Amino acid sequence: MPTTTNTKDLLEYRGRPLRRKDNILYYGSMSDKYIIMMQITDTKKADDMDVATRVSVQLQLTDPDLKSRDRVVKKTEKSGLYAAMDVASVWLERALSAK
Repeated sequence: MPTTTNTKDLLEYRGRPLRRKDNILYYGSMSDKYIIMMQITDTKKADDMDVATRVSVQLQLTDPDLKSRDRVVKKTEKSGLYAAMDVASVWLERALSAK
């Protein structure tokens, strides 16, 4: 039976979904209480690739009834995608494990 979604093609980081739309990355599941939104705000060329040099990170509530500015719980800016992913995974893990 054919499936419409191939789960092998879905990207994950530390066991949680990671999705990209243009310069915005979403980390986590919309079915959870929190999700991380990362926006690449600055890049530089390295050979033929654009490399993120500044990334805005936000821990957000997934409640659709809240206005977008009211969803933001924490925010920071990091230099580089690695540092942004590092803080994002810690924030999301702590937020989802808190009671």
